[in-house]
Amino acid sequence: MSASRTPRTAVAVRHVPFEDLGILAPLLAERGYETTLLDAGIDELDADAVAVAGADLLIVLGGPIGVYDDDRYPFLRSSKAAVAARLDSGGATLGVCLGAQLLAESLGAAVRPTGAVEIGFGPLTLTPEGRESVLAPLDGEPVLHWHGDEFAIPAGAQSLAHTPGFPHQAFAVGRTLGLQFHLEADHRTIERWLIGHAHELHHNGIDPRVIREQARTLGPRLETLATRVLTDWLDAVEA
Repeated sequence: MSASRTPRTAVAVRHVPFEDLGILAPLLAERGYETTLLDAGIDELDADAVAVAGADLLIVLGGPIGVYDDDRYPFLRSSKAAVAARLDSGGATLGVCLGAQLLAESLGAAVRPTGAVEIGFGPLTLTPEGRESVLAPLDGEPVLHWHGDEFAIPAGAQSLAHTPGFPHQAFAVGRTLGLQFHLEADHRTIERWLIGHAHELHHNGIDPRVIREQARTLGPRLETLATRVLTDWLDAVEA
C-alpha cells in the first residue's frame, strides 16, 4: 500500500466575517488543501507562527481599515510582521484589497487613501504584462471593486491592471499576487457585503440596489472567469 499524501495547508487571514474566502473555499477543498481561518485582531499572527510562515498557501483577505491605522488598530503590527516574514520565505501568497495593500507595504511600496472610492462592478484594463499573466481572462471584464486606498507597485513587481480612477489594481512578484479587486467574492452572498458596508454605501451615496443587480447579472460570468484565474495561479505556484 502506498503512503498517503500529506495534505496541502492554507491559511486565510480574515478581517471581517463577510469578506471571506467565497469561491476560493470550495476550490481549495477540491485541490486537497486543509484550510485554517485566522481572524485578525482576535487570533495572534506572530511572525514566527508556523501556521502563517510555514503554510503551503497564505491568503490575506480584505477589510474596511487602512494599513496606516496601526495606532487605532494595533493588531496591524503583528499582521505586518507575519506578512513580512512570509514574503521573506518566498511562500505562495495571495493578497486581496487590504491584503494586497499589506503585501505592497511589506514589499516597500507606499499605500495611501485617495479621498475617493471605487465600489461596485466595473471593467478592468490589463497592462501588457497583465495580458500575459494569469489575469488574462479579465481584460475588459467587470470585476467587483470595494476600495478607497491605493498601493504603489513594489520595486521589482509587475503592474498587471488598472482602472480610470485607480492606476494600480494588481501586481505580481515571484509567488506573490496582490489584487485590489475581489475575485473571491461570491455573488450569491453579496447581501452580506451590502449589510456589512451599509454605512459606507450611504456615506458615499451608493445605492445597494445597483450593486445587488450587478451581482445578479454579472456575477455568474465573473465567477467562471475568476475560477479560471485562481486555478491557473494555483497551478503555477504549486508547480
